[in-house]
Amino acid sequence: MNLDAEFTLRKLEIFIVFMNRGNLTRTADALGISNVSVHRALHSLEQSVRCPLFAHQGRSLVPLPAAHTLWEYGQEALDMLSRGVEEARKTAGIGQGRIRLGTLYSLTLETVPQLIMGMKMRRPDLEMELTMDSNETLQARLEDGLLDAILIVTSDAVIDLNRFEMLPLFDDDIFLAAPANSGLESGQTADLRDFSEQKFVSLADGFATSQGFYEAFAVAGYQPEIVTRVKDIFSMLSLVQAGVGYTLLPGRMKRVYENSVQLLKLAAPYQRRQTISIVFERNREHDPNLLALAAEGRMYRRQREGAERQAG
Repeated sequence: MNLDAEFTLRKLEIFIVFMNRGNLTRTADALGISNVSVHRALHSLEQSVRCPLFAHQGRSLVPLPAAHTLWEYGQEALDMLSRGVEEARKTAGIGQGRIRLGTLYSLTLETVPQLIMGMKMRRPDLEMELTMDSNETLQARLEDGLLDAILIVTSDAVIDLNRFEMLPLFDDDIFLAAPANSGLESGQTADLRDFSEQKFVSLADGFATSQGFYEAFAVAGYQPEIVTRVKDIFSMLSLVQAGVGYTLLPGRMKRVYENSVQLLKLAAPYQRRQTISIVFERNREHDPNLLALAAEGRMYRRQREGAERQAG
């Protein structure tokens, strides 16, 4: 293409609006810019195409035949480009009536249902495809473009903030979870050194809670005897309920399981805090579906902060 470097789509857009509106003032009003900006853009475009487009009659610009020719082809070009951008967005799954959301299993008890209900209020026709997996796997699927957004623990994850937008929702503490018949005093804090003779169940590698699990026991100075590793937190809790072993558990599970397992706050040296966040591609921050998700995320965060202030 033999186009001057100063030829831009914005100038072409201003030119087409001018041709449709007929004068500088109406064009400026339509585009929300000044008359001077319109005149400057038209003059620059004229220089870029290297042929006269307008005749000056007083303060008015009268389009020449060359301007009408450029107008005809320019409209067609912008229409074609607009359709191309739209088709590209469809191919990428952006702005369509579907969002592919990845989440940790533990967030499906409260956080994810509340976000989904809020999004359905904003976008009733939106379909949601939900994927549950580990922190590590969800992050990899987002990076590969297989998910549109994920809800993960970001306190330990390495997030490229030049590429991804991260919206923190809440912080969560880790507790010791013991079988209901373990006879522990509910009000005490758990010193992990006191449990070196106990058996434990754990999440598999790649889950954020499993990383905190090993870090806490490293501080305690021993490796716990792990009976089995599982790939979802509900299976892990079922094993604790059945008396198979103890485990470490994020506080977000507390409301559902506090009557079926004993939950003790960890003593200060072993405490671990998780930050739960929504993560999505920064270049998709204007996607209507992700805008709805981010808006619900901010509302959810405010509600939790308000509830914590009242409780405190």
